[in-house]
Amino acid sequence: MRLEASRRFHRDLRRLPSQIQEQTEKQLALLLRDPGHPSLRLKKMAGTRNIWEARVTQGYRLTLSISGDVYVLRRVGTHDTLRQP
Repeated sequence: MRLEASRRFHRDLRRLPSQIQEQTEKQLALLLRDPGHPSLRLKKMAGTRNIWEARVTQGYRLTLSISGDVYVLRRVGTHDTLRQP
């Protein structure tokens, strides 16, 4: 698998505190190594066709879709940000 980030993901990431940006990078590396790792808590979002949610920290999440062998990173932020995944 490989990662591909949307413009919106990059914009969201730049607006986060540096500590959360670093944690996001660590979680993305973990996603590539082991998508089933418990700290990610990767799950399909209810009411969506192909949007998944993964945990960055207790208060931050990221969303992604899966297209073939690519994780397409959509959004990153707090739960409020992810109301529009």
